[in-house]
Amino acid sequence: MFPEELLAKISKILKDLKIPYAITGGFAISVWGRIRSSLDIDIVVEMQEKDIKPLVKMIIKMDKNVYADENMIRDALLHKSEFNFIHPDSGMKVDFFILADNFYNKLKIRRAILRDVFGVTKAYFVSPEDLILSKLLWVKENDSDKQKEDIKSVFERQKQKLDIGYIKGWAEKHETADILENLIKEVKRDL
Repeated sequence: MFPEELLAKISKILKDLKIPYAITGGFAISVWGRIRSSLDIDIVVEMQEKDIKPLVKMIIKMDKNVYADENMIRDALLHKSEFNFIHPDSGMKVDFFILADNFYNKLKIRRAILRDVFGVTKAYFVSPEDLILSKLLWVKENDSDKQKEDIKSVFERQKQKLDIGYIKGWAEKHETADILENLIKEVKRDL
């Protein structure tokens, strides 16, 4: 199974279970920025306790060789952290990040955009603005050149389509405005 097919199946499961989600990470960069390979599928989700058993059941139904651990999911839900599984046929890891219950995270999910998944199906992706903001937080934590390159690629590809006011406003609140300004200068210099 190709990664895009796996992404399509996971998106359908989340849609069928009415679990709000948005694809982020490398797959979102490939949609909004430059195409790059990714060894995992990153998904932000808003889940509740009642979603755990049905999600595990649907994941296992998708592929009986997949192991999904209810206790790991329950722990991730409790601590607003992540859980994952590895899809044996594709070798892809699927990471689910449970969003903390705050205004920005709810807004990020509401702003998710339905897009084609490489011609396979449609799935919700974080908006390019929210992808930039997420990457800025990663840069703030670990000064990653990879994250900076991802941000610049979204700026370069989306150009005038981005809501710069939204990005700058949340960057101020996230205390990443200085990082943002430096990256914008680099993008302008490279164009």
